[in-house]
Amino acid sequence: MLRIHINHGNEATLYIIEGKLIGPWVTELEKCWHTAVSREPYRSIVIDITAVTFIDDQGKQLVTRMRQNGAELTGTGLMADFLIREIENATRSPETGSVT
Repeated sequence: MLRIHINHGNEATLYIIEGKLIGPWVTELEKCWHTAVSREPYRSIVIDITAVTFIDDQGKQLVTRMRQNGAELTGTGLMADFLIREIENATRSPETGSVT
């Protein structure tokens, strides 16, 4: 099961993800993301993954794409720290070391 809380703040849209980001829930998060981007393409998006308990390859790929498209990842705890580092490393350009 996955819960997606969406808070539209003054500065950014915050997605708080709770539970397992797997299978059909990946598709649901992707729909939420595409809807937000199509409505407000220049609004910042922040994804809080503190409460993610498991993420499959599809989920990692989606969060990586979201990051590559400008979303900011945030979270606390071992799982979140590991996932953020893994995704940040995947989005770095091999030539420059900068985030793409």
